[in-house]
Amino acid sequence: MDVNGNRRVFQRLRPSNDNKQQKVCFHWRAGQCNRYPCPYLHRELPPPPQSQSQPSISNGTGASKRPHGFADDQHLTRRNSKFSNSSSWGRVQGGGVGRFLHSWCTGGCFSSLTQLEGHQKVVSGIALPSGSDKLYTGSKDETVRVWDCQSGQCTGVINLGAEVDCMLSEGPWVFVGLPNVVKAWNVQTASDLSLSGPVGHVYALVVGNDLLFAGTQDGTILAWKFNAATNCFEPAASLKGHTLAVVTLVVGANRLYSGSMDHSIRVWSLETLQCLQTMTEHTSVVMSVLCWDQFLLSCSLDKTIKVWVATESGNLEVTYTHNEENGLLTLCGMHDSEAKPVLLCSCNDNSVHVYDLPSFSERGKIFAKQEVRSIQIGPGGLFFTGDGTGQVRVWQLLAQPTAAT
Repeated sequence: MDVNGNRRVFQRLRPSNDNKQQKVCFHWRAGQCNRYPCPYLHRELPPPPQSQSQPSISNGTGASKRPHGFADDQHLTRRNSKFSNSSSWGRVQGGGVGRFLHSWCTGGCFSSLTQLEGHQKVVSGIALPSGSDKLYTGSKDETVRVWDCQSGQCTGVINLGAEVDCMLSEGPWVFVGLPNVVKAWNVQTASDLSLSGPVGHVYALVVGNDLLFAGTQDGTILAWKFNAATNCFEPAASLKGHTLAVVTLVVGANRLYSGSMDHSIRVWSLETLQCLQTMTEHTSVVMSVLCWDQFLLSCSLDKTIKVWVATESGNLEVTYTHNEENGLLTLCGMHDSEAKPVLLCSCNDNSVHVYDLPSFSERGKIFAKQEVRSIQIGPGGLFFTGDGTGQVRVWQLLAQPTAAT
């Protein structure tokens, strides 16, 4: 879909129809199958929960403008909310099982439209600036590639001379985190700015309360404010508290949430820029944080996703913990065609799990050649994944799951 939802952006690559056998794969049962695709069944998954069990996302638009969140300005309300019942988290509703074939994805809830080839190393950032028909992807191969959304062709390669650590699009701006600097491009005015101040790698970027925040290798969070008169970003603040690198940032409820290699999450006031709370429940690196409705979700290399909700005192505490078999890398939220929340969760076993919320019932999985480090939501049910080989894939979330044949 294009940004208007009326035309195809990327041509659909139809999946193979060779997988028609319904026998269960003997090698998969033994944990040894390495065939792509395999002609036999590999797993059974529960169906999605019933629609009445899903809470709504009250962001007023039905879609998020943030690259890694459902809502950018929703309040994390107190526990008396009707959606804060911890017993609903992780509860699979409905009965029966569905069988799915082993391929690049399982579950039938999304389809692969195309793949974008060109990067030589891990894709560390994906940006889709508003008002543009271009997709920007950044990589550890020291380049940003620009893709035409109508043809899917690469229209430009920007050589930066340094590894891209992260990317962010906000309005017409594309921000790129590089070692010791943040690059800012305005795709409408062709402005090209360099924001100095970071020491070491810049692992995370987010915008909130008219400030651009950057999480850096030394544990500092730097903030800049745009000055329209001078057409530049001016240093505004330096937030200190983390003892190791800040690798993830998200804004919600007039708060900035930061996750770090020091295993902690810090909550900052966007008004005073003071730290309000430090959460230490994770036992390894906090890789990604995400705001959904009144909840904060976090994932870690400790193999858990934690769901946080505000108590009567205003502090956040864990209301549900979802366990995985592998370490978790990034969370991304989107809505299906019925405005139900869907969570995409990248794991370090080269897979992306797709879950319904709040039940955490699995819709399906995506399999990549290497770890998926970047996920970006697009218009009309599109989303993009970038993996360790440099491959970017374009996916379409389907209206209804399709049965395996």
